Amino acid sequence: MLEVSLVINTRNEEHNLPRLLEQSQGRFSEVLVVDMESEDRTVEIARALGARVLITPKVLSFDRARVDAVKSGAYDWVLILDADEELSATLYEQICHIVVNDIADVVDLPFANLALSGFAPHESGFPEYHLRLFRRSKVDIDGYEGRIHTFFEPLAGARRFKVPGRYPDVCVRHYTSPTVSTYLRKLDRYTTIEAVERAGNYRGSAKLVMHFFLKPVREFGFHYLWRRGFLDGWQGLWQSLIFVIYDWLVLAKIWEIQKHGGKVPTDAMARDLMYRHVASRSKASE
Repeated sequence: MLEVSLVINTRNEEHNLPRLLEQSQGRFSEVLVVDMESEDRTVEIARALGARVLITPKVLSFDRARVDAVKSGAYDWVLILDADEELSATLYEQICHIVVNDIADVVDLPFANLALSGFAPHESGFPEYHLRLFRRSKVDIDGYEGRIHTFFEPLAGARRFKVPGRYPDVCVRHYTSPTVSTYLRKLDRYTTIEAVERAGNYRGSAKLVMHFFLKPVREFGFHYLWRRGFLDGWQGLWQSLIFVIYDWLVLAKIWEIQKHGGKVPTDAMARDLMYRHVASRSKASE
């Protein structure tokens, strides 16, 4: 059993978590589930399957919540996985070799992102690398801002190693968004986070208009043409188009945030603005 803290951040993951916890039993000295106020059976399942559980407040950016999770681990070596991810057996063996033989301080792991009932290796850019295995003492934890799609940075002098990926036996298998409906729910959450982070970069409407036309086209070209997503058939096409929708949703939410004075509007706030709009127009027509 490796002296590694496996850290898993969760929020309503009762359907995904059992698979990861069952496969991790006997592999790591500590399995730590850091839960953000789940409303389902996530915490109950985690404890039943032997994980140590910590409860942390729910935050908009799940990435920022990783800081407290990493600090809570009992071991210097930390492996971070999400509840919808799993290590292939061969990758686990390579991790054992790296840790036991002190080959590196921080390790980039290869990821295979499966979605929409299958796998589009070209569109998803396999292998996609993330720094998820590291000595806690060798990364900048306190300096991490938690911006979406970013991760901890190695400290100066840290030895870095990238594990060569091979599908399906040498990779972290990420079972993300199995259906279009789940994809859209995830897009709603992530586009809100990104809109909040980027809203300050948009002053006035000129940049918003320019990006409305340029960013989605660039994103589709990157996934479907540059990465050759067209080789993945319909799967590659649909997943590439979803990234177009993603960019438009971010821009729409930035516009919405600006309309509400820099705040992410609730339904109540938006309704109140509509009520006031109707009231003002009614008064003007009297």
